[in-house]
Amino acid sequence: MKLSVVMPCYNEKNTIEEIVSRVRAVPIDKEILIVDDGSTDGTRDILARLNGVKDSHNEIRVILHEKNQGKGAALRTGFAQIKGDVVIVQDCDLEYHPEEYPHLLDCIVTDRADVVYGSRFIGTHRVFFYKHYLGNKFVNFVTNVLYDTFLTDMMTCYKVMRREIAQKLDLHAKGFGVEAEITAKIFKNHKYRVYETPCAYSGRGYEEGKKIHWWHTFVVLYWLIRERF
Repeated sequence: MKLSVVMPCYNEKNTIEEIVSRVRAVPIDKEILIVDDGSTDGTRDILARLNGVKDSHNEIRVILHEKNQGKGAALRTGFAQIKGDVVIVQDCDLEYHPEEYPHLLDCIVTDRADVVYGSRFIGTHRVFFYKHYLGNKFVNFVTNVLYDTFLTDMMTCYKVMRREIAQKLDLHAKGFGVEAEITAKIFKNHKYRVYETPCAYSGRGYEEGKKIHWWHTFVVLYWLIRERF
């Protein structure tokens, strides 16, 4: 099995080298697709050095957006170019831990699941930002009511799925609404076997570069309702 790691990236010069190094260290054959979404802070200079790097387990490809379009646009670009059997989304900050890939992949490798969500709320996590916790609880509730499921972490970065599913999603959301759009399209017809498994989470603050805000809740709700009806 070959893994495709799609990494949407925007202004992450302080973390990009470390997270790429940690992804590369996971002993799984993989391609690493970094989609830079118009970074202006020097991230692209670092990515220029990483582009094309290969070793026994890894191949790095960098794809550039000329201007910032949002996480959804970056994922759409990345999903269109994956070659692996399974794809995982990896943010370029240090909030999520690539060392957990084998655990996240287990249900797919053993053919129990087609999609796996890594849940921050049933795993080890930094105790941080109560308002974000409430926002997540609310959008999870709406998701579960609309799509008749019981996810605990719809907004997680760690969404793992077979390549054919990722490439059939036909994504349109450009920003953080893509998390809801992906979830809605996966659960709409309940034709995929979806599992949820714990993942660790080391949340960062806004002074460390966190980009999602409370108003993104309304964007997420829009995409949940739009896809359902």
